[in-house]
Amino acid sequence: MVAIDGSVVLVTGGQRGIGKAFVEALLERGAAKVYATARKPSPSEDPRVEAVSLDVTDADAVAALADRATDVNIVINNAGVLLPSPLLTADMSDVVATFETNVFGALRVARGFAPVLRANGGGALVDMHSVLSWGAGAAAYGASKAALWSMTNSLRVELAPQGTQVVGVHLGFADTDMVAGIPSQKISPAEVAETVLDGVEDGTSEVLVDDVTRQMKAALAGPVEGLTVPLGR
Repeated sequence: MVAIDGSVVLVTGGQRGIGKAFVEALLERGAAKVYATARKPSPSEDPRVEAVSLDVTDADAVAALADRATDVNIVINNAGVLLPSPLLTADMSDVVATFETNVFGALRVARGFAPVLRANGGGALVDMHSVLSWGAGAAAYGASKAALWSMTNSLRVELAPQGTQVVGVHLGFADTDMVAGIPSQKISPAEVAETVLDGVEDGTSEVLVDDVTRQMKAALAGPVEGLTVPLGR
């Protein structure tokens, strides 16, 4: 378990949607400093927030940020993309771009900041998955989140010797611009952030944010035909 009060946190994709909610919740809980990244960041009025330009698909940029932000003890891998990418018919470049951000981008951040977390006592790494990690029908996005889930579970094993808490987060649809076009019941980004930070402070390895996610995980024991997620399209 890692205390939020007094912590220094990196939030990728930290200026919109769930990322922005994370930044706000972290500050409310007493975080000493938050690096909030975006491809085109806007400055913050709060002196505790450092807006940072970052494209997680750029290995050099991730490495440079890790060299700069050596005080970080919590990393929240939140940056992601949702492209219309049916596996059989989408332009292959969109499928690749989905994995470059959602999977390899998260891995670049984890690899870059693992030594930083070790130097600062272990800390925590939080990876944002999805109920679609387990549900069929979400094309390249769901496949990328399934890969991220598996990757997170392996990172938990690899980072255990240095005392890093690895938290995998699953949730349904949050009320963000990314999924604005999907007609589905949605939870607030603030609720997501609060639930995840509770998990970090409680020492949890996996956070299931909402009922739909808990139901989907329970369904994993059943037939695969029962794992399709209706997206309302």
